[in-house]
Amino acid sequence: MTPHPDVAAALERPDDDHALTVAQARRALTEKFRAAGIDSPELDARILVGHALGLDHAALAAAPERILGPNETDAIGALARRRLAREPIARILGSKEFWSLRLRLGDAALVPRPETETVVEVALAAIDADGSRSRALRIADLGSGSGALLLALLSELPNGFGIGTDTSLRALLVARDNARRLGLLARAAFLACDMAAALGGPFDLIVSNPPYIASGDIAALAPEVRDFDPRAALDGGPDGLDCYRAIAAAVPALLIPGGSLVVELGAGRARAVAALLSAAGLAPAPPHPDLNDVPRALLARKAARA
Repeated sequence: MTPHPDVAAALERPDDDHALTVAQARRALTEKFRAAGIDSPELDARILVGHALGLDHAALAAAPERILGPNETDAIGALARRRLAREPIARILGSKEFWSLRLRLGDAALVPRPETETVVEVALAAIDADGSRSRALRIADLGSGSGALLLALLSELPNGFGIGTDTSLRALLVARDNARRLGLLARAAFLACDMAAALGGPFDLIVSNPPYIASGDIAALAPEVRDFDPRAALDGGPDGLDCYRAIAAAVPALLIPGGSLVVELGAGRARAVAALLSAAGLAPAPPHPDLNDVPRALLARKAARA
């Protein structure tokens, strides 16, 4: 059987007369994604074809001439339609890797971003500056979502115990399930509250990736974010600083003397956030850039006892 040359049509109408090879299906998706203005059309096509067929990258590369069955072509087409509707790849797959941890996702939490790993790097550097990672540590993650920050830190701190907070019970259930699957549930707890409202402390380290998009800017976000991330996890109020104000008001009393706070920064927020934390009695350091050289994480310390 000779595969039909109209591969895009075959994805829409899978049948014996429109049979595709694996390579043709990947090309068809790449063409569709590129025409739709999707940023990484080849990568997205490879991931979705592999996901539909249950093949990893190596197995997919080894089977370019394999003829797809109608059910397989239909499955690929269904995934393609979701991506063309700008649903993020991670949400289609149902999971995302963060700090080399595979995290399950839910619709009540943000998809973890690679740039957020900067918060983990800065937090671990602060821990290292004060002593061994193996010491007993108490950690809080404010607005924990899927648990990305908390679980990444616990994976590096063998005697750490952490509490993740979130206003969404559904997000906390996902975070708890991620902790269980990663073998970290014995050292993690999850609490429904707004940021630090129900925490008592004391904590050695507090981290947060709070909502920091100004309310009026949300409509202009990429559709993958605007239409699929929960608004409550994006909306930082009129100026994007509402949650930073809540953090500044609560965190100093929750940290041990010499303890550290690390927050993710929204674009252009570094100076304003540093001013809020300084006014609350913490000592902010210069912001740390992510891999794109954008100021991304801000460390602020509580003064040690004299």
